[in-house]
Amino acid sequence: MEAPNPRPKGRSRKKAEALPSVRVRRIHRRDLNRAWEFLKLAFRDVNRETVEYQRPRTKKRFLETYEEEGVEQLLFELDLPSGGAHVVGYAECAFESVGDSWINDTYFDKRDMRPMFVEELAVHPDHAGRGIGAFVLDQLEHLARLRGCTHLVLEVAQNNDRALKFYRGRSFYQLDAAIFLAKKLPQEPDLLPPRELKKPREPEGE
Repeated sequence: MEAPNPRPKGRSRKKAEALPSVRVRRIHRRDLNRAWEFLKLAFRDVNRETVEYQRPRTKKRFLETYEEEGVEQLLFELDLPSGGAHVVGYAECAFESVGDSWINDTYFDKRDMRPMFVEELAVHPDHAGRGIGAFVLDQLEHLARLRGCTHLVLEVAQNNDRALKFYRGRSFYQLDAAIFLAKKLPQEPDLLPPRELKKPREPEGE
């Protein structure tokens, strides 16, 4: 007796298409302009709604970061069928506070924490939800463990709901960090309203 054919007659088996892979490498000087344009795109919508810019404020500062010691800058790329590569992710981290930093090292020393500071983490908006962000975090955690770090530390805007959900889903928790506060003041015109003149003085001697 012949074994039953699991495939319906007349239907050809489609060969499974291989999904593209993302690769990571350290940034090179020739990548700086392309990486800057990517960051502007990645944070375009977030920066319209937040108090602080979620990327370096100027291109000049971004270019200076490349020259700093102790900073890792990583590019995550997708190979294109036509050749070349498409930037889909970026990460920047430091193993100690660098330059004019917001970091209070004493906070971590008192808690026996050896942090790696994630200065930037960006994913191309057209590729969200495809596992790129998880790959970026896995790479950062791998580097941190190799350097003997105990924590990843990063800053995220409180109203960046998408990022907060992503990080909290990967066991990040809030530290004792600053929260921006604002108070609405009564609005007043800068010019005073018309004012009535006093009555003219009576002439003396009358």
